[in-house]
Amino acid sequence: MLRAAILDDYQNAASGLADWDQLKDQVEFVFFTDHLEDEEEIAERLMDFDIVLMNRERTPFLKSQLDKLPNLKLLLTSGMRNFSIDLAAAQEKGLPVCGTQMISYATPELTWGLILSLARQIPKEDRLLRDGGYWQTTVGIGLEGRTLGILGLGRLGVPVAKIGLAFGMNVIAWSPNLTQERAAEDGVTSVSKEALFSEADFITLHMPLSDRSRGIVGAEDLAHMKSTSFLINTSRGPLVDEAALIKALEENAIAGAGLDVYDVEPLPLDHALRRLENTVLTPHLGYVVEDNYRLNFGQMIENIEAWIKGTQTREMKL
Repeated sequence: MLRAAILDDYQNAASGLADWDQLKDQVEFVFFTDHLEDEEEIAERLMDFDIVLMNRERTPFLKSQLDKLPNLKLLLTSGMRNFSIDLAAAQEKGLPVCGTQMISYATPELTWGLILSLARQIPKEDRLLRDGGYWQTTVGIGLEGRTLGILGLGRLGVPVAKIGLAFGMNVIAWSPNLTQERAAEDGVTSVSKEALFSEADFITLHMPLSDRSRGIVGAEDLAHMKSTSFLINTSRGPLVDEAALIKALEENAIAGAGLDVYDVEPLPLDHALRRLENTVLTPHLGYVVEDNYRLNFGQMIENIEAWIKGTQTREMKL
């Protein structure tokens, strides 16, 4: 009997979102709802497991961690791209790493939840209404006629742009390789990076994290933003210089930020972002919808079954 660990099941939801019993005669599945940071503690927990199922990047599996797990035979992740896995080290060990498909609409939907929350100050009004009975304490801003700036007009950026256009917004975009012709296909105007930051009322990031994109939004970019503009990040925390963003928020150099992702996750309890009033914060919920979980866990089970049978899996390659 093989043993498989499902890690970081924060909501204790995984057990009810897939047919784990279909492999009950071959695999024992164990669900862990907590999160461990220390590599030694992770290694101790997983030492007797043959298979590990990851929830995105919640627990990284770099070479140092893989070296501590000599009994690991199969590693699975949600998604077909995960920079918290050292694929080269896994391949060197002969450890197969398998991924899954991901639905594309969940993160754009959350992006618009953050934009609307910032524009109409929904979390603040909700809190004040519940806590003290306050009535209409803020004055929001409308979206029609405002400028939406998109950093990365790709698989996730395009649907965000289309919703912006539906709201009657002027939509502009920038990424290193974006052309005017490509942007025009989706009704968007391609601009320079400086123009995007200086002109947009809402700037939202939709780029994958890589060595090239890490820190792509720095202090100089934030300095170009208007004092009335907002930054939204539902992609990855390290795309933005976090210290520079905190400084801009503390000094009210920008109006606010809607953040779903952070340099360190879970976000530490004493983190500066937690005390800033001009932020709307969510705990990396972009992909966290039932539809995605059912797809991810279902395909992980398919990958395990295929691996056991020696048939084709969704193996990730360098």
